[in-house]
Amino acid sequence: KKWLTLLLAFSGAYLLSITVLHLIPHIYLKQFPYTGFFILLGFFIQIIIEFFSEGIEHGHIHEHHEDDRAFPFTMMIALSIHSLLEGMPLAEVNPDFFSFIRNPLLIGIILHNIPISISLVSMFMIAGIKKKTILFWLFIFACMTPVGMAIGGMFGHQAGNNYDMYINYILAIVVGIFLHISTTILFESGEEHRFNVVKMAVILLGGG
Repeated sequence: KKWLTLLLAFSGAYLLSITVLHLIPHIYLKQFPYTGFFILLGFFIQIIIEFFSEGIEHGHIHEHHEDDRAFPFTMMIALSIHSLLEGMPLAEVNPDFFSFIRNPLLIGIILHNIPISISLVSMFMIAGIKKKTILFWLFIFACMTPVGMAIGGMFGHQAGNNYDMYINYILAIVVGIFLHISTTILFESGEEHRFNVVKMAVILLGGG
């Protein structure tokens, strides 16, 4: 739990930093109308998603009772929608492989999904779900961001001359999602209301 908390703090700080320093300036560069509306839309979409995902995006691991250990399909659907939305603006990324893997949005998504995956697998193991089933659903979850990227590219192709505006609005939604997740992670990382030198160092490292 200690290492997961530190990993979450790092990823939260990284997400907040790339959102403020990179993504927000990028989406306002072309001055499309209603950009702020789509940021707020993403923020509130994430609030709705968390009603169903039970906050596992922040590392929350819930142990269900013996009579409630059926596979949590609602949680998986919510997490899948979350990852799919994150992947859609990646359709804008240069197809060159080395440019792609250095993209800060992609790195942010990867860093964010590592602690989610750890929490997800931990919760499944606590619930007594078979390892083969866990690996299958972990694979499905891992596929959601690439699927989102493919869908983003497909819709972008249909948008034609409005492609730039379409990608900008999708990215604005992701910015809203990132703002909600990163700030919630950082607020919760200090939930004991005590100054923790190691945690603060990890947060500064992630921000740096």
